[in-house]
Amino acid sequence: MENAVLNLPPLQEQVVWLVDFHGFNLSNVSFKITREISHILQKYYPQRLGLAIMYDAPGIFQPFFAMVKVLLESESYKKVKFVYSNDQNTKKIMEGLFDMDQLEPAFGGKNDTEFDMNKYAKRMKEEDNKMHSLWTRTNSLSLASLNIPSSDSTGSEADSDASNNEKTLGSSIPNPEKSLEV
Repeated sequence: MENAVLNLPPLQEQVVWLVDFHGFNLSNVSFKITREISHILQKYYPQRLGLAIMYDAPGIFQPFFAMVKVLLESESYKKVKFVYSNDQNTKKIMEGLFDMDQLEPAFGGKNDTEFDMNKYAKRMKEEDNKMHSLWTRTNSLSLASLNIPSSDSTGSEADSDASNNEKTLGSSIPNPEKSLEV
């Protein structure tokens, strides 16, 4: 969700969540995980969800969703739409939201470009760097406002203090340069 928010175009505040149910079966149903996801979205990302599309949800999901809807605020519940590849009426939802030339055929789109793991890995590394820059900038601002030296300070004493301060503040910013290569 953090990456989705970070990559929103200017002036756009909400995301569309496309949930792919291909391959979904009864063993994938977890009330506990669903409860936690709904809690996180509603508490920490209120108003970020523009629409949640449940794409080709199997019949077994319907009774489960009926139980889950009690966890959702009515405003969130109204944002959930079920779309089926074999239903012309619900396909219009997809056509209204997405550029069908860019959307994968698995979702009714026309983009048949093969998945390229190297391009994906490069994009994810760029996302990590972007997130790291955001957190580093935010952390530096927070440390500066507390009058705490940052880890960019020179001198061994300052470096030691910064290291101790990071432990005290519970800050652990991942270093994308040390991320695993895919």
